[in-house]
Amino acid sequence: MTTRTSKKTVTFANPFTLGSLDEVLPPGDYVVETDEELIQGISFPAYRRTLTVIHLRGKSGNTALTRAMTIDPSQLELALKRDQATTVPTTAAVPNRLDPSACPGKAEGPG
Repeated sequence: MTTRTSKKTVTFANPFTLGSLDEVLPPGDYVVETDEELIQGISFPAYRRTLTVIHLRGKSGNTALTRAMTIDPSQLELALKRDQATTVPTTAAVPNRLDPSACPGKAEGPG
């Protein structure tokens, strides 16, 4: 059976939980690997997902130690959506100091 593996990096801006894992994971980048197998007996190439694994940092804080955990892809998507919903854009509330209309009540230039 033909199998292919794809890798992607997902980024969490906030601490997060994943599925039934009892620990809160720190924000950062995580590598996710997905294995898919070719479906036999049909007239076009199609693949079925068989395994999704996320690579986690070791609990000791040593960056050389990692662990891999099999996850449900829908749980990963849910965690990413929760993370995006709790992340506040940092540039949204910063007024443009070059635009006089950004500071109501201020004089518009010298004079």
